[in-house]
Amino acid sequence: MDKADPCRAAAPGARILQLPGWQDSGESHWQTHWERLYGDIRVVQNDWMWPLRGDWMARLDEVVGELGAASPLVLVAHSLGCQLVAAWAAHSGKTARVRGALLVAPPDLDHPGMPPQLHSFQPIVRTRLPFPALAVWSEDDPFCTPAEARRMAEGWGCAERSVGPRGHVNGDSGLGEWDEGRRWLAELLAS
Repeated sequence: MDKADPCRAAAPGARILQLPGWQDSGESHWQTHWERLYGDIRVVQNDWMWPLRGDWMARLDEVVGELGAASPLVLVAHSLGCQLVAAWAAHSGKTARVRGALLVAPPDLDHPGMPPQLHSFQPIVRTRLPFPALAVWSEDDPFCTPAEARRMAEGWGCAERSVGPRGHVNGDSGLGEWDEGRRWLAELLAS
């Protein structure tokens, strides 16, 4: 780990779980950088190409169980991972361990142009999250309008923030290690 982590100061002892979206997060993705820099744990799904909501929820629940009840958890989700958090939180009995969640670039799965591989994640779960969260979106995300991102954040009962025009806030967005996002997460955990 190369850098001091502001999240560790805000949430000492917490385990940070990275929840990538459809097709996983590649080498240039900020989630991959955060794993390398801060030792975050990626929740690896069995099928990144044809995701099934129930399978992804079960895998997240399994990982949470494997980490033991003593560890507080922080969820960091990108894209379809945001929809995973919403669905998992609505059904899991393990949400009390979650200190907070960063939900980046939630996709509008009800949009008619969504890839058919994502059908099992429909409809969007809009239940209020039982832990503090921050939804972050881009002004020019091809998978979600700012207005829809705000509607999802409102349904989830979480704070919201625009990252400006950054596409899908992924490896193609030029964010690198995305220090700003890590600071936003630390602020959420400290509040």
